Amino acid sequence: EDLEEETQAQWYLRQMLGSANFTGSQLTHFMSGNLSFQIEHHLFPTIPSNRYSEISVQVQDICRRWDLPYTTGPLYRQYWQSWRTIAKLSLPDRFLKGTPDDAPETRSERMFRGEPRTYDDHAGPRSGLVTALRHHNPAIMKRLTRAA
Repeated sequence: EDLEEETQAQWYLRQMLGSANFTGSQLTHFMSGNLSFQIEHHLFPTIPSNRYSEISVQVQDICRRWDLPYTTGPLYRQYWQSWRTIAKLSLPDRFLKGTPDDAPETRSERMFRGEPRTYDDHAGPRSGLVTALRHHNPAIMKRLTRAA
């Protein structure tokens, strides 16, 4: 029901924010069947996987211009974070600290409200998710940009 009214732009945003790439050598990309480019795969599922590395440059540029996180990092870290998220989301609600109103997974829409918080010479005023995360929680921003 939550997705019935979803626009195409919201679908793309959900695909991007729900995916993460892992870094590695050309051999790593080949051995994983280019699944190291999960963001590109989720955005463009019909493009052949050997083209993902080419379009990743453009996707990263779009993320930078729209102030959105492009989540990438070493395989071991991405694997660990995936399992941590699965474990966290499988707990009964009484074990979670956040409620649907203030949980990190559900509060990002409220972060976009209001005036832009920063300014970028190339993109102008910024009020996207990266800026919101930086404003609300600098520790999250460190983790997002550590691999970049």
